[in-house]
Amino acid sequence: MNVKLRVLTAGVLFFTGQAAFAQKKASDTIKPKAAKETKIEEVVVLGYSKVSTKAKDVTASTTVTAEKFENRPTTSFLNSLQGEAPGLTINSTSGQPGSGKIDVIIRGVGSLSAGSEPLYVIDGIISNATQYRNLNDSDIESASILKDAAATSIYGNRAANGVIVINTKRGKYNSPMRFSYNGFTGVSFLPKTDYNMSNTQQALTLEKRAGAGLGATLTDAQINSYAVNTDWRKVFFNAGFTQKHDVAMTVGGQNVNLYSSLGYFDQTGIVSNVSDFKRFTFRNNLNGKSDNGKFTYGAQVALSFSKRHQLDEETNANISNNSIQNPLHGANAGLPYLQSGLYQNGQQLYNAIGTNFDGGKNIYSLEDVLRKGSMPNERTETGIIANINLGYKLTDYLTLNHKSGVDYKYQETNFARAPWNYLAIATAASTANTTVNPNPFGGIEDFAKTREFNYNAITSLNFNKTFGDKHTINGGVYLDYLKIIYNGTSQRRTGLNPINWVFGAGTGYVDPVYYANPSGGSPIVYYVPTASANKIKAGALAYFATVDYDYDSKYGVSALVRRDGSYRFVSDNKWATFWSVAGRWNIDKENFMQGSIFDMLKLRVSYGEQGNQNIIAVSAGSNPMLVGTNLVRDTYLAGTGYNNIAGALGVGVFANPDVKWERLAQTNIGLDFRMLNRKLEGNIDVYDKTTKDLYNDINLSAVTGTTSIKGNNGKLQNRGIEVLLRYNIIQSESTKLSIYGNTAYNKNKILSLVKDDNAGTNRNVVGGPIDQWFLAPYLGVNPANGQALYEDINGNPTETINNTTDARATGKNMFPVWSGGFGFNFEYKGVFVDAHFTYQADVWKYDNAMAWLYDPSSIGTWNQSADMLNAWSPTNLNGDIPSLTATNLQLADYSDRFLKDASFVRLKNLSVGYSLPKSVLQNTFVRGMKVFVQAENLLTWTKWRGYDPEPNFAYSLSVYPNMKTVSLGANIEF
Repeated sequence: MNVKLRVLTAGVLFFTGQAAFAQKKASDTIKPKAAKETKIEEVVVLGYSKVSTKAKDVTASTTVTAEKFENRPTTSFLNSLQGEAPGLTINSTSGQPGSGKIDVIIRGVGSLSAGSEPLYVIDGIISNATQYRNLNDSDIESASILKDAAATSIYGNRAANGVIVINTKRGKYNSPMRFSYNGFTGVSFLPKTDYNMSNTQQALTLEKRAGAGLGATLTDAQINSYAVNTDWRKVFFNAGFTQKHDVAMTVGGQNVNLYSSLGYFDQTGIVSNVSDFKRFTFRNNLNGKSDNGKFTYGAQVALSFSKRHQLDEETNANISNNSIQNPLHGANAGLPYLQSGLYQNGQQLYNAIGTNFDGGKNIYSLEDVLRKGSMPNERTETGIIANINLGYKLTDYLTLNHKSGVDYKYQETNFARAPWNYLAIATAASTANTTVNPNPFGGIEDFAKTREFNYNAITSLNFNKTFGDKHTINGGVYLDYLKIIYNGTSQRRTGLNPINWVFGAGTGYVDPVYYANPSGGSPIVYYVPTASANKIKAGALAYFATVDYDYDSKYGVSALVRRDGSYRFVSDNKWATFWSVAGRWNIDKENFMQGSIFDMLKLRVSYGEQGNQNIIAVSAGSNPMLVGTNLVRDTYLAGTGYNNIAGALGVGVFANPDVKWERLAQTNIGLDFRMLNRKLEGNIDVYDKTTKDLYNDINLSAVTGTTSIKGNNGKLQNRGIEVLLRYNIIQSESTKLSIYGNTAYNKNKILSLVKDDNAGTNRNVVGGPIDQWFLAPYLGVNPANGQALYEDINGNPTETINNTTDARATGKNMFPVWSGGFGFNFEYKGVFVDAHFTYQADVWKYDNAMAWLYDPSSIGTWNQSADMLNAWSPTNLNGDIPSLTATNLQLADYSDRFLKDASFVRLKNLSVGYSLPKSVLQNTFVRGMKVFVQAENLLTWTKWRGYDPEPNFAYSLSVYPNMKTVSLGANIEF
């Protein structure tokens, strides 16, 4: 039996068939390559006790099964979903071990400034996306991506941007105790760039031409014989290593079953000494029933602990773009004629150069940052997800269900700039004063602790009965409660004593020192600690009802109405009603379809309205329910008043009590088919998704004390088409070959706004896409004088442009218009080859790194691309780079000179292996064994010249790239 899992709510019930595989969603079935096809109709578990069949499913959703997550060298399983479902766009914005910076968008961005991330559900419990960093992907049975209103509206206000539902593995009734081991070890590498960086001779030649830096003082012969040629990327980056080991046990009796697992994941990054991630996980899933089957119960507990060290560039924008603190920023641009390893510690470096970075010596600060213990940044995280579910069958057609669960996360963050770090020494020296502070102590240490507790409870009464032979009604009424409590504390200490300071120990701090101010007035104070604390409570309450009607397995309708209440809003806006309706027509059941090539042909139509209460978009790792909690209440801050009079109160938040839900209406038309004796199957969906009452900033008069408030205005549309196909070319006993592919097209357009943006390089204007690039065209080089040429608003070539009046709509933004994936599965007598490709197209990003490496003003300070040697000069009139002395290059920031196509096709995963035949394993305690070699991010085809086209930034500069990883592993069953 092929068993289908599609979960629509937090109250998930699971159906597991004997020796069955969890299949793709009813309309998007993608079967494990080892599954044998049968004629038995798949069961579809909709959640909340709603059980249907594949042929009766009315939703647009895709379910990805366990095999797609197995043996992948990634911290989060979300990386494994890339390219697996049409309409699901996933970008790993950081390849740093343990990073939570993964951007997930379903069917386009649905809001201008509010959160557009989907809702996440793990075993029926509402969760935060960062918990997936703590989830062992070997425990996952399936991941369901819910897209249209029929699939998502049952989640109400939290599901406007789609839903991703995770079902973890279960035991089976009447099954013996079984053990399994999955593990691998891999090595990771830094992807290459295509900036054509200068070697020593090229860099010195360029400096000689520009009259800057060391090269300006050397002869051609000295340049040609210069021996040092340092590749700073090799100094800063090294191979990373990954290992993963999982042990699982399953067992089941007549009335109870159990799945338990232990997991260990260890990954070191490609940046020396400073990036790594370790995770320990435990899971225990228990399910049972009474002898008569009327009472069912389940309990799931998942525990995790992780520790990671990371570059602070990921969460600190000041460091991300800082050329003396972020090695990802400076690795390409270090001058190659400078020798690495000259200074063994920060004090030696300071003694040698002080704060004088002339001649590119700032590269040595980056080298110092990477010394072990120089700038440690450690995060530990403990996660607990636990839930219970109970069901009692009151009659043959009436069942009472309840599910309660908690999602708890505790995080500690500790960052320091050690007192022996060069930047700490240099910063302290800058505060030295022979009278007041002759011997300053440097360094800083930050501590932060956060606790987040989510509680979710759902109770339902469900009805399911067939009248006669052709009429079936399935319905239910539900109560859904969510409560979130968050606590956070932080402190900073400055002045670290290098004699007794130890990272994270809470000791070695210099006591505050007060000095008389030589100029009079308040004393001068050093080393005063700072601290902060906050507490946030959030919640939601909803009640709703569903009904499904089926006539003779040929026609069906489904409807839902839900009443949602949110803590965010006040007065009449606190409650809102959302709903959906859907229908299907099983065309293959009609008499005129007898004898056709179709095994199944089904037309689906759905429409519904949902709400979005996430007023502000959140950063990676934050719960959207906890952000923007005070936007409907006035808050005030201590400050200065008129004429700088102290003691006044200033406006912190000027509240708008009329803020209400964003409302999203979505229409979907879909066609599911299976044909040619189940060789070809797939689906096509067309949708129109419109968001109104957009969250946006509304300008206010200056007399109010603030410039704007949050309000509702504007309308946004996403339209698209999605196609998924799979063709089973060969399905014999010894040989199997299947190919598959999916593609999605999404175009968003702003339909209305109170006022168009009229400044900036990324603007929101009516008729255009979100964050559209507004730039003047770059025309190249003026052959007469080497100046850069641009095009003004009237289409005329010019050497000067106005960043406001000459900028124009490009129709481009950083979100892909096309996305998808394709691949094949091949198996022959135990040998298997599986390949999965992903792609994104029509993506446009500003290459800040390229702008740095084509900047003549940085010659002698930073290395430049060797392309700069072809710059225009009186002897090179056809040069395609502006003159090294051009005076209008800064205007390129407002032109499309460095706006680049970041489209790509990537071989995301390649797996080659061998499954040992049972004849080899007989008479041993091993039931099955598979060995494999696997590669992640092996090849990428792109025009993008940086490390990685995938990270979702409008401006790309200091991005930790996704690593290329090759691993060797085994799966063993006992």
